[in-house]
Amino acid sequence: MRAARGRGAVTRVFVVAGEASGDHLGALLMRALRAAEPDVVVAGVGGEEMTREGLASLFPLSDLAVMGLVPVLARLPRLLARLDETTRAVLADPPDCLVLIDAQDFTHRVARGVRARAPRIPIVRYVSPTVWAWRPWRARTMRSSIDHVLAVLPFEPDALARLGGPPCDYVGHPLIEHIDALAPSARDGDRRDGPLLILPGSRHAEARRMMPVFGATAALLARAHPGLDIAIPVASNVEAAVKEEASRWLVAPRLLSQDEKFAAFRAARAALVTSGAATLELALADVPMAVAYKVSPVERLLKFLITVDSFSLPNLIVGDRAVPEFFQGEATPRALADAIGPLLVDGPARAAQQAAFATLRAKILAGGAVPSARAAEIVLRHARRGQMSRR
Repeated sequence: MRAARGRGAVTRVFVVAGEASGDHLGALLMRALRAAEPDVVVAGVGGEEMTREGLASLFPLSDLAVMGLVPVLARLPRLLARLDETTRAVLADPPDCLVLIDAQDFTHRVARGVRARAPRIPIVRYVSPTVWAWRPWRARTMRSSIDHVLAVLPFEPDALARLGGPPCDYVGHPLIEHIDALAPSARDGDRRDGPLLILPGSRHAEARRMMPVFGATAALLARAHPGLDIAIPVASNVEAAVKEEASRWLVAPRLLSQDEKFAAFRAARAALVTSGAATLELALADVPMAVAYKVSPVERLLKFLITVDSFSLPNLIVGDRAVPEFFQGEATPRALADAIGPLLVDGPARAAQQAAFATLRAKILAGGAVPSARAAEIVLRHARRGQMSRR
């Protein structure tokens, strides 16, 4: 960053992204920042997408992409080293604004370290922590180190205000920028002949946990619906695990690449999905679904920290239990097959979900502006404040 600019009016933004979703958001933000200010200089931590936008990452994004209590503990020394490296890089050449995306626990510590030593650097968090779902006290603790939160879910500004968190604006979900690729049209054919999609998750541990129960569910559904086409869009980082688990299934699924995913969504009859961002993609594609989730035995002990009755994004956004959910021991093959069966045919179950998805779509699109452009506008506003504070 230091070598790339002078001390003139050039805006300098330091972005720390964690996980593939954060890398995607960071890349969209970088593009939007350049559209608004072509000379902007961006440094920080990111992955392949941000690298394609010109970022020279401090270290590989994979060093931060760790989920679950046990994996985090196993890699704690490396995470602590990367935390120190990131904080020192920000302090060595203070940016006009620091933007933190995903990897909530890691970036929270970066924010605290930077705020303690360089309190004039504005800090923006892109993607709100799920304080509305668990550990709600985090909202109030953010106030000391975070100046602004950019929310990607429409109910989050109200939730943060209720919990005493920092100022928050809904800028829009990044899927809005791909909504044309998700929305089905006449060219996609009759969805009554489409596949049942199974999405076991984009993280290795959750895919390993969900694939056996999803395979047994697929076998039950295939017996009840002869000729049922079953397909799995596979995230590249879990491809080997999914292939290995699928080889044990009684019914062989078709494995689809990520390039084929949105086309499959537009054609799908229904879906069985692990809770996560894919549930929102499916809802925007108008695909009825059942959602399941299982956690490790250690994580199960922390269930008392959860403060919401629903865990799938469509239900949280709509404010109703429109999509059937199955957590831990509830997620049995029989229960999942019974939930999916009525969704494979026209009837009340399909119609009710699709009516809820129309409500969801309206709420998601309520912001109006392109999400990355709105996010860039707020980041640049804070960056100008950062420039002024040093004069």
